[in-house]
Amino acid sequence: MAVEDLRLLTLTHWGFDGLVHTGQLVVAQDQVSNVVTVMRRLFDLRFPIDRMEPVDNYGGDDDRSMAANNTSAFNCREVESSPGTWSEHAYGRAIDINPVQNPYIPRSGEVQPPAGRAYTERSDKRPGMVVAGDDVVAAFRSVGWEWGGNWAGSKDYQHFSSTGR
Repeated sequence: MAVEDLRLLTLTHWGFDGLVHTGQLVVAQDQVSNVVTVMRRLFDLRFPIDRMEPVDNYGGDDDRSMAANNTSAFNCREVESSPGTWSEHAYGRAIDINPVQNPYIPRSGEVQPPAGRAYTERSDKRPGMVVAGDDVVAAFRSVGWEWGGNWAGSKDYQHFSSTGR
């Protein structure tokens, strides 16, 4: 992904404090319309997002960004479980939403970020969580994006991508 193929979006979102905040996502140019459509829908739903900052604010460190409960998109990194394979985040075609409330649980069972352990029971839906069949999944599905919570094996409840990977 060439830097000229990325766009910085400045978006409004509801915070967990019930107030409107401004955040930023870096996405692929060809996904701008889809991302704006979804984020507008999440805003209309008053879905809370803790923070939304480019991962550069965390030194490009995915673990630091997740620990901060940062909703992010572009991050030039490999797939964690597949060294040598670029993540869809490296192309600006994936977004992670509220990583603490929507943790990544690989086949090993390790919860990432660790604070997400309190949210592994998905039937106990709390603010900021994404669960099967909810309006957040439907909003992304409406623009053709798929949810990592539907994956067989590992579960990536924070992850949405235009390719399903």
